[in-house]
Amino acid sequence: MHGDLQDHWNTAYSEKTDQQVSWHQEDAQPSLDLILDGQGAKDLSVIDVGAGRSRLADALVAAGCRDLTLLDISNEALSAVRERMVEYQPTFVTADVTQWKPHRTWDVWHDRAVFHFLTETAERAAYMRRLRAATRPGSRIVMATFAEDGPRRCSGLPVQRYSAAEMSAQLGQSFTFRSTIKLTHVTPSGAPQSFRYSIFSRV
Repeated sequence: MHGDLQDHWNTAYSEKTDQQVSWHQEDAQPSLDLILDGQGAKDLSVIDVGAGRSRLADALVAAGCRDLTLLDISNEALSAVRERMVEYQPTFVTADVTQWKPHRTWDVWHDRAVFHFLTETAERAAYMRRLRAATRPGSRIVMATFAEDGPRRCSGLPVQRYSAAEMSAQLGQSFTFRSTIKLTHVTPSGAPQSFRYSIFSRV
């Protein structure tokens, strides 16, 4: 399954420009503000799970972040970011997050739209094991998924939609729920998509 998923996302990124993928954002908001949370970025360590070709990495570096890890299953996506970011190179990790083995912890775990692709219980459990291993008490977790009234499919794949209460149940007792934001993401083609951002802290 890992190989099939990697092929799927490599194809998606190799055959489509940023303006042709539904998840593209020019300004990487509200992720940037939720990650920084009013803090300076200089001493903040951040991992962006499912980074893709997002402009979030550029925005974090511009804000001063110098401890940034980008993880994605698609080497095509990460290669594009590597070529784009010439002045500062984040740490790039090509991996399926459910099979990845974290070697350290980070201050902030950010995921804009990987978790909602995990439609099987075993996949979600594997993800949570990696999340716990890659964070420490006080770490902030920013999770963005399709909201309860969001799309049922994305990029040809089924997704799981979440309310704030359902996200809290998924993360469990290792994390404290802090806040949630529901917003509408407008795709480059103009279609509205209902997203939910949920913020937690590691106990």
